[in-house]
Amino acid sequence: MNKVTMYCTGYCPFCTRAEALLAQRGVTEIEKIRIDTDPVQRQDMMERTKRRTVPQIFIGQTHVGGYDDLAALDRQGGLVALLEGQA
Repeated sequence: MNKVTMYCTGYCPFCTRAEALLAQRGVTEIEKIRIDTDPVQRQDMMERTKRRTVPQIFIGQTHVGGYDDLAALDRQGGLVALLEGQA
């Protein structure tokens, strides 16, 4: 399974929803990078994604986007394939 990395903050309902969806699809480990406690990580996230909001989710080297993007990918049937490295 591809590694999942998520930029997040301490309290973020969309981060929680993303975690729940990923868990439903079999993800047991997510590398969480807290941007609210580390300004360097916030800057890194904005440079990597060109976005300012959380969550920002990477599966392997692929930037999926935020929760809405993750949910749309799942509805289209692409999330499991990406997690399994088949996309």
